[in-house]
Amino acid sequence: MEDWLTTYEAVRISGYELDYIRKLIRAKKITGRKWGQSWQVSRTSLLAFLKSKEQQGQKRGRKPKLQNNVE
Repeated sequence: MEDWLTTYEAVRISGYELDYIRKLIRAKKITGRKWGQSWQVSRTSLLAFLKSKEQQGQKRGRKPKLQNNVE
């Protein structure tokens, strides 16, 4: 049985932005499925994608924007 993650869990695990996770699903670089009104990501495909990028030595997608704490 395959383990499925919400897109928000995929963001937390990968460090990618939500839009990038969605882009990977559309490009079929990771496996996603529609469940009700939300999307889910295959944990296996996400981890395999991250491992392949790590082995290639490439940067892992767009990084989250830093927020300035202005007082």
